[in-house]
Amino acid sequence: MEKTRLLLGDEAVALGALHAGIKGVYAYPGTPSTEITEFIQKSSLARERGVHASWSTNEKTAMEEALGMSYAGRRSMVCMKHVGMNVAADAFVNSAMTGVNGGLVVVAADDPSMHSSQNEQDSRFYGKFAMIPIVEPSTQQEAYEMTAYAFSLSEQLKLPVLFRLTTRLAHSRAAVNVNDTPGPLQELPVAKDPSSWVLLPANARRRNDALTALQPRLRKLAADSPFLVEKNTGKHAVTGIVTCGTGYNYVMENRPDCPVLKIPQYPLPDEKISGFAENCDEILVVEDGQPFIEEQIRAFIGKDKKVRGRLTGDLPRTGELNPDLVASALGKAVQPLRSKPEAVVPRPPALCMGCGHRDVYIALNKVLADYENARVFADIGCYTLGALPPFCAIDSCVDMGASITMAKGAADAGVWPAVAVIGDSTFTHSGMTGLLDAVNDGSDITVVISDNLTTAMTGGQDSSGTGKFEKICSALGVEPEHLRVVVPLQKNMDEIMDTIRQEIDYHGVSVIIPRRECMQTLARKQRKQKE
Repeated sequence: MEKTRLLLGDEAVALGALHAGIKGVYAYPGTPSTEITEFIQKSSLARERGVHASWSTNEKTAMEEALGMSYAGRRSMVCMKHVGMNVAADAFVNSAMTGVNGGLVVVAADDPSMHSSQNEQDSRFYGKFAMIPIVEPSTQQEAYEMTAYAFSLSEQLKLPVLFRLTTRLAHSRAAVNVNDTPGPLQELPVAKDPSSWVLLPANARRRNDALTALQPRLRKLAADSPFLVEKNTGKHAVTGIVTCGTGYNYVMENRPDCPVLKIPQYPLPDEKISGFAENCDEILVVEDGQPFIEEQIRAFIGKDKKVRGRLTGDLPRTGELNPDLVASALGKAVQPLRSKPEAVVPRPPALCMGCGHRDVYIALNKVLADYENARVFADIGCYTLGALPPFCAIDSCVDMGASITMAKGAADAGVWPAVAVIGDSTFTHSGMTGLLDAVNDGSDITVVISDNLTTAMTGGQDSSGTGKFEKICSALGVEPEHLRVVVPLQKNMDEIMDTIRQEIDYHGVSVIIPRRECMQTLARKQRKQKE
């Protein structure tokens, strides 16, 4: 029996996974993927079934934990945003070599236009690189249905399946028809053949040959996908449209009368696309993200066939697509957007009033004003907003954990003082190894672990190191007398500034931990207590 639910794309994936009988979801919070795991954490069905749903320390550990569950014969899902794929890449690529036992689906949520990200990389390239199947829904309904399909495909092929979302699908809602009777928990015997799971060169070479030989079958499965859509075919046309994901919606909003081929699965079904292109003078490729399909189509439909898209400038090379951009590429007139009233002033993001990070930056700015060549290397989190007025307090923000290692590298080059500012969740995600490097070299850096007791930027999820940072830093070799804890409040400003100054003037590794709970999570706790 079916019922209708109003779901985000992320929630549709989560519910689809629960109904497909998963035993665990592993993830590190990252927009736009966070709501998948949060939905499962709140699900009564997940609690009844004992589905694992706590947060992992980073995407690599999440990927490996999900692979371990697959090895044990249970269905598992791992979720991350697109840049998380960089962290998980070692385990992800090698999981294609080991293969899987229980179904394993890797959800990567891409962020075209970089709404909350430092780049707009396209995760489909990772799937192609690993030579595994990729599936990509166009609607919330497909997101729900395609999740179960992906688990079945994974177990059928004994390979992980990459499930690609984009921000607009992940964070928009639609009515979804769902199965009111969830499927049972799926279980297979524990994997027993070590020749696949122990990637010694001899085993890896055999697995590489098998994976390569499987590619024609993967293309055939993509051509036969139940989610593939063909419209207006069978007659000659000037323009044919090849599209995928959210791009398909923008195409259909323009009600094209030309042939349309929607690709829901990869590797690309080259014969299907070639056959489609035969009846068209040119092909317009509409895809949200990088020109993944467009580049490949050029390779197999011949130079005589014109291919238009992001590479030709018919669609923008960067950023999200929308119906108007697609209309322009189809030669339709588009009404210009109304300009904003002059009275509307852009409001840049800012740290919350009362946030402890504010006090950290105020103190840091005051102290560093006395040092001519001071540099502050920051990290990924709420505190990255310290780059903006009124603080303008940081000189770099590159990737998770880079603050400590960049400060170390700068100190190795002679920069002093070199200060790293990193959040509590980011420190356990990928900052600990950098601190160990600094300790081993006796680097002249000051590390500020701004601890607000949560993963605040993505909504207040649990932080892996809460209550453990002093022990972690001590175990990594930080001297006890140079491991300092302060409370970031205005009344403590003199103490905080004295502490920062003392540790900068110590020519070795020092760690300062300003600790005060995030204002948002504190407010939520207080509301719950009142209720």
